[in-house]
Amino acid sequence: MSHPLAWHQDRRRLLMALLGLLVGLEFLENGMFVFAASHIVGGVDAGPREFAQAQAAYAVGSMVMIVMQQWLSRHFGYRRYLTVSLVIFAIGSVASASADGIVGLGLARLVQGFGGGALFTSSRVLIPMLFGAKERGLAIKYYMLILFGLSACAPVLAASLVDGWGWGWRWIFLSVLPPTALATAGCWWLLPDAAGRGGEPVRWAATPLLMVAAALTLLQLGMAEARYDLFDRPLRLAAIAAAGIALFLFFLWHQWRHEEPLLRLRELRHPVYVMGLALYFVHYLLSNASNYLFPIFAERSLGFPLQAVGWMSTFSAAVSFAIAWGYIKTAAKMPSKKPMMVAGALALAAAAALFSAMPPGADAGALLPGLVAKGMFGVMLVLPVAGLTFRGLGDAAFAHGYQSKNLMRQLAGSFSGAVTAIVLEDRQFANGSQIAATVSDNHAQTVDWMASMQAAFTAHGLLPGAAHQAATAQMSRLVEQQALLLSCEDVYRFLAVLALLAAGMVLAQRRLA
Repeated sequence: MSHPLAWHQDRRRLLMALLGLLVGLEFLENGMFVFAASHIVGGVDAGPREFAQAQAAYAVGSMVMIVMQQWLSRHFGYRRYLTVSLVIFAIGSVASASADGIVGLGLARLVQGFGGGALFTSSRVLIPMLFGAKERGLAIKYYMLILFGLSACAPVLAASLVDGWGWGWRWIFLSVLPPTALATAGCWWLLPDAAGRGGEPVRWAATPLLMVAAALTLLQLGMAEARYDLFDRPLRLAAIAAAGIALFLFFLWHQWRHEEPLLRLRELRHPVYVMGLALYFVHYLLSNASNYLFPIFAERSLGFPLQAVGWMSTFSAAVSFAIAWGYIKTAAKMPSKKPMMVAGALALAAAAALFSAMPPGADAGALLPGLVAKGMFGVMLVLPVAGLTFRGLGDAAFAHGYQSKNLMRQLAGSFSGAVTAIVLEDRQFANGSQIAATVSDNHAQTVDWMASMQAAFTAHGLLPGAAHQAATAQMSRLVEQQALLLSCEDVYRFLAVLALLAAGMVLAQRRLA
């Protein structure tokens, strides 16, 4: 029979692992969803516009839950709050896998967001709540390594489920059910019943919650529609965005003045925290843009199979995991974290510059240096920021600070995805028009190419008319692929400039060093 002290220590380690699993679970599911987005679009027979709204639905549910976190955890405690949230997350996962259309998927993702929104903030807030100073470092190590480990698995797992094993897009959602069940059992078994409960009685108020829900819905709808309506219906888009921004600013003003707010903004005025929040925003902006762009660049413009793209993305994430492990070991010995943060932003600039010069038909080896640099950025900027941002708040305000930070994370990710999609679409239209004008029917090389392709199709048994149509379709695909490649490279050049500006911002600021 094991010694009681040994069992107590094992239980503490299991609790540390549980907190890492909670945050890693959301990163795993979202990573797979983003990576396999084009296949999910085809599965529910949706257009890009409708699918963007389904993506926005998760963000709305997540942000509403983030705003409600302090209310719910104080009233029910984290044990019950997280257990129920995980059950809701599982229900949303099953509903997403069962969806036959975009409306069903959107509603299911909204439910998933309600459940998933509780995980990131709560798991990080529980570390100082459950562990003393001696154990806290080890708990953060478990937390970070499990988070980065599961994030690294997401692309290759998604590619294997959809393409390699041929199970289909529904398994993107079903595959998270076993770890979700494990996390649910762990929360009920390991979390103390009193964790998070207590303080002043919760005074429920529907007005601020409805206000922030409406504001976030309008903001997310505006960002989802921006990639399609910016040029076609700019006034409609401006009206939606203005209404969302105005309502959200009014909500923040209401929270600033309220005696018992959902967001305790008055406690978060520390200049170090404000600067850290700004650098967090920069990181999420650049990171989401890079993660959105790379699968499009590698699969659709360079022509790599989906599973190969999954392994590339996982390799880059494995670089992040290795650097995170090294940072955990050496962070205490670094007199200043600023050089590492600058190096992280410069690494993304280097990766973007390398990808922007990639020729058609490039092999995986040519992408390797860029993937390494992209993986370096994945942690070299954000880990020092994470360690420095909250040091001025103290344990009392830490939960409120992390709550606001994760709300900003969702907004930054949605904004980044919308902007990247808009720029990519704009450049694709311009490049496609230019290439189409170059390869006109009167161009000698085009005439020769069409003649050779028609002859090849005729040799395979097609009639002359069908051979001409097949050659024309092949030409259109090549033009589209080349236009997309040039457009991705244009966006990568834009991303490289933003990363250089971020490096300059980190270098110039004096709060986080």
